[in-house]
Amino acid sequence: MESKLKKLILSSLIASTALVAPAAHAQDDEVTALRNQIEALQAQIEMLSDRLDSMEDEAQATQAATAANAQALEANSAAVATNAAAIAAVPVVEDDGVEISFSGAPEIEAPGGWSFKPFGRIQADAGTISFPDALGREDGFGSEIRRARIGLSGDIPGGFGYKFEIDFAGNDAEVTDAIITYEDDGLTVTAGQHNNFQSLEELTSSRWSSFIERAAFTDAFGFERRLGLSTQVKTGDVLLQLGAFTDNIGDLPGKSWSLDGRVVASPKAGDTQLHFGGSLHLTELESGDTVRYRQRPQVHFTSERLINTGNIGADSEFGAGLEAGVIAGPFHAVGEGFWQSVNMPGAGADPDFFGGYVEVGYFLTGEDKRGYKGGKFDRTRPANPIDEGGSGAWQVNLRYDYLDLNSGTIMGGQQNAYYASLVWVPTDYTRLMLNYGHLEYDDAVYALPGGDQFYSADVFGIRGQIDF
Repeated sequence: MESKLKKLILSSLIASTALVAPAAHAQDDEVTALRNQIEALQAQIEMLSDRLDSMEDEAQATQAATAANAQALEANSAAVATNAAAIAAVPVVEDDGVEISFSGAPEIEAPGGWSFKPFGRIQADAGTISFPDALGREDGFGSEIRRARIGLSGDIPGGFGYKFEIDFAGNDAEVTDAIITYEDDGLTVTAGQHNNFQSLEELTSSRWSSFIERAAFTDAFGFERRLGLSTQVKTGDVLLQLGAFTDNIGDLPGKSWSLDGRVVASPKAGDTQLHFGGSLHLTELESGDTVRYRQRPQVHFTSERLINTGNIGADSEFGAGLEAGVIAGPFHAVGEGFWQSVNMPGAGADPDFFGGYVEVGYFLTGEDKRGYKGGKFDRTRPANPIDEGGSGAWQVNLRYDYLDLNSGTIMGGQQNAYYASLVWVPTDYTRLMLNYGHLEYDDAVYALPGGDQFYSADVFGIRGQIDF
């Protein structure tokens, strides 16, 4: 409407100019000039009219866009209101008491007695073995992943707990621990596959050992985890352990069974931790079974065994062990002896075998000491770990290890071993070990070309370890 009004006004001005002009000037040339001016003005009017139309269209488009934006804004406001209502409808979850801590691995604890924690370890070994050249047995360099384990453990309401662990070393999956426990005021009941209270050396985790491998008698006499039911009671400084077991879970079904018991006294004299213990073991074997006692030369990455009884027909086995140890600041000393007797079929004399060791160790970093808990050695935590600017814990150890597999007509051989180790614990969860061993054999199962069965071997080993 405004553009039409403007056109009407301009046309009226032009028309009035055209009417006045002839009255004022009568000459034809003047008339012609006026006509030309009128045509020019008309052209300008048309141009102005087009511009006015364009401006009107732009104004209408702007009004339409403004209206669309207003509608979109109204829709967004409605959506915001809807979301706000939905959020308001969601119930607020308050703190339910779940706690997550970290000690080598995350541990989740919830009210009522629930907890969950993963754990694991990797141990990589390498080293060399040197036998007499004339012996003709395989020696030299060797290496292996000694253990690669992963597992989980935790608590269940009512005093129950669980633990499950698998070892993947050697590209085979093998169940190590698989247990359910119940605890109540010093009493612990365990069902499943677990250690059957053989000795301090066997029950101490390989993560805390002072040498790459345990004492020779532990492997030689077949100490292993077995499926069973056990109970232990702790009263003051005394720990009583008793259990009934069948075979290892990997050997089931089986018909052998055993009764195993151990007692430990762990008093303290000031800051000095003492340890005294003993154990008894009776294993009934299936009719027609055999046993075999043998041992490697300290490291596990060789399959050579220079002492070996061979297969012995057996109805049962009986074992007895004694333990003693002391931890006094950076110094520790420990020793064990174990007697293994085999009840053979028939009226012949039953063989008796023996193994044992004595060990001393000292932390060069005097603030550190060997850990101890629950009747066995435990984790060493460096006083000054390297992640806090320290040097970690440094420990030196010496051990004499003896194994006698000669008895009566059975000549499995004797092994006298002298070991030294250097252990570096950079942090709570890392460990590096260097071992040297000199082993002397008498009545070894492999003879030199001249028939001599007395000779020696030297072993060097290194282990890198991480656990969590």
